[in-house]
Amino acid sequence: MRRALALVAVAGGLAAVAAAPAAATNECRGLQVCVPVAGPWVLATPGRVEFDLACPKRFIVGGLDAELTSRGIDVGFVGSLGSPVNPGITTTKEAVFLGRLVRGRDPAPAFRPHIGCVPASGGGSRAPTAFHPLAPGKPSIRRVTQVSVHAGSRRHVVARCGRGEQLVAATHAIGFPGPTPPSLAEARAVQVSQSVAAGRATLSIRSATRAVVQLDLLCAAR
Repeated sequence: MRRALALVAVAGGLAAVAAAPAAATNECRGLQVCVPVAGPWVLATPGRVEFDLACPKRFIVGGLDAELTSRGIDVGFVGSLGSPVNPGITTTKEAVFLGRLVRGRDPAPAFRPHIGCVPASGGGSRAPTAFHPLAPGKPSIRRVTQVSVHAGSRRHVVARCGRGEQLVAATHAIGFPGPTPPSLAEARAVQVSQSVAAGRATLSIRSATRAVVQLDLLCAAR
């Protein structure tokens, strides 16, 4: 079994990387009330991979962490502008993890996202970080579609933005549930092709194993 590396990125603090066993994640470190949520192992590629992980109802993201199969995987997350850097300002009920393989020869590079969820009542109100003629806003919205596949699956997934929205970008991610990273055979057992046309994103999926495939649309008002 490969040893995983832990990447810590707690809202309100800076990110740091340290070697640790797979179970030594710190998404709830320093939080008095915290519900840990672990995602699947997401395959990393030289292109940016995005994966959305959500808290239970009435909770928001208070801490983040990730396990890595290789030090060559760069992992971050999407945070909103605001001050102070805090749950309810920087983060919301879900976190979008950004992963990219920047170096190394891991045949099946993967990261496993973790979030620590705190009661939503503890968040503050959003405020701009600095004066601008126009304060930073939220011009985009993410539309996430996730499907489960198994051995022998052939799926055709089509997604589009909501009424009055236009598609800005589309990405997809392949995840493997469970506490251990996927083997090379498992990583190669899921084949996904993506196309975008006429405001729609389409995935064609063929799988020879159990996995999840997430389609992430970035949409903006027309």
